[in-house]
Amino acid sequence: MALASSARPIEGAVATLGVSDRVTFLRKTYAHLGIALVAFAAMTGGLMRFAPEVSWGFSKWALQGTWTWLAVIGLFMVVGYVAERLARSESSKGVQYVGLGIGVAAYAILLQPMLWILMLKFGNAETMFVFTESGNEVIPALSPVAASILTQAVVITLAIFSGLTAVVFVTKKDFSFMRGVLAILTFGALGVIVASLMFGFSLGALFSGAMILLMAGYILYQTSLVMAHFPPAGYVGASLMLFSTIATLFWYVLQLMMSLRRD
Repeated sequence: MALASSARPIEGAVATLGVSDRVTFLRKTYAHLGIALVAFAAMTGGLMRFAPEVSWGFSKWALQGTWTWLAVIGLFMVVGYVAERLARSESSKGVQYVGLGIGVAAYAILLQPMLWILMLKFGNAETMFVFTESGNEVIPALSPVAASILTQAVVITLAIFSGLTAVVFVTKKDFSFMRGVLAILTFGALGVIVASLMFGFSLGALFSGAMILLMAGYILYQTSLVMAHFPPAGYVGASLMLFSTIATLFWYVLQLMMSLRRD
């Protein structure tokens, strides 16, 4: 969700290239984005499938109190910043890929508590926590309702992203002018989130809906950056930028679906 770099055209940016070079840049950007999304799904599911105790232990710790969740958010923001800087590094492609990998892994870890909330709220906790002679065994399980909510959230997220991306590509309108407004709204949203954690009030479905609209604005803005303002060798950084917005959008779509769905 971090703001991208300045929307002013960069020397040697994509907009200054020929059509063939610009198409090549876009193909590389969205190919890397697709790989990042697949890796995100694999990491998220892999933690649940192959390290459920680790996933549950982290989620239980993260959600045990206000300060622990604030610490998780703070650490996530720091890691996200480092990942973005690495992904945009001009030193080597290897460093850029390290940044992309760190960014994807960070979101996969951050999503774990939300998935456990989903499974526990719309499933049966007794079937997920089995007590044996050797110790407690954690068995993640999506109920039909939970699986339906998760699937719908994925479809809605991809539909929003695809639709808004198509708008930018078809109309060729430059939405980079939105940078200032998005920055103000982002800091406002972060303030509301921190206040809700510190003072204990629930944000609810309305806030999730507002965040979805904010992420929609970011998709328009960032797609414009990708089309005209990114340097030709910056496709790894561009893909991480888009991935972060899609992952954040998915977080709030899933949260909204859970809020609207009855137990």
